[in-house]
Parts: sequence; C-alpha cells; structure tokens
Amino acid sequence: MNRSATLKATQAALAAEHAAVYGYGVVGGRIGDDRLAEAREGYAAHRSRRDDLVRTVRDMGGTPQSAAPAYALPFAVPDSAAAVRLAAELENRVAAVYADLVRTSDGALRRQAAGALREAAVRSVRWRGGGVAFPGLT
Repeated sequence: MNRSATLKATQAALAAEHAAVYGYGVVGGRIGDDRLAEAREGYAAHRSRRDDLVRTVRDMGGTPQSAAPAYALPFAVPDSAAAVRLAAELENRVAAVYADLVRTSDGALRRQAAGALREAAVRSVRWRGGGVAFPGLT
C-alpha cells in the first residue's frame, strides 16, 4: 500500500472522529432521556476510536491532526428528533471516511478500519431505524 495515501486516510479518519466527538456532545445535550444511554455509548466509542487513531498516526511517523475548537453542524439541533438525525448523520460521515481507510490500508489497520466502518453502520441503523445498501458509500 502507498504509505502516504494510508497516512492521509488515517488523518481523515481522525478528523472525522474529532468531529463525531464534538457532534455527540451536541446530541447528548438535546437527546431525550429514552436515548441518552445510546448517545453516551456513541460518544465513548468515538472517543476511543479517536484515541486509537492518534496513536496510529504517531506510529506511522505523522503528527496527529488536532481537533477544531468547534464544528459546523449540518442543520440546527433544537430538539431530540433533530439530535437523533444528527447522530445518524455523524455515523454516516464516519462510515464514509472509514470506507476510504479500508481501501487505502492493509493488515491490522485495514481490519480496524473495517471494524469501525461496521460499528458506525450499525449505530447509524439504530439511530435512523433503517439501513442503506452500502454503508459509507452512499
């Protein structure tokens, strides 16, 4: 595999995880009590993936991309219904980036990226209530 392309895709996955952590902070502030535990699980999962990617980038000889102070949300999140839509959107965006990392990597990193893609697709289905044919590609 092309090491430069793999590092670039890993940095993109890290950037997506930073954005997901931020987004789940918004979700957690607006979500109803009935789905708060699910939001916390998503937040924790993305924090863990983010931390893993920081180590991976360093192991590859790169400098991990820092989180932005804030991120633009794709739409306003005034209530629980919008928070659910945001959570599904975050998972779709993360899945797309991991699909790219699967394509550009091999070995253990590819397995990790495929696992992250699968987890994001499952969380998206749970939030959305339905799936898509090719998670991360639509």
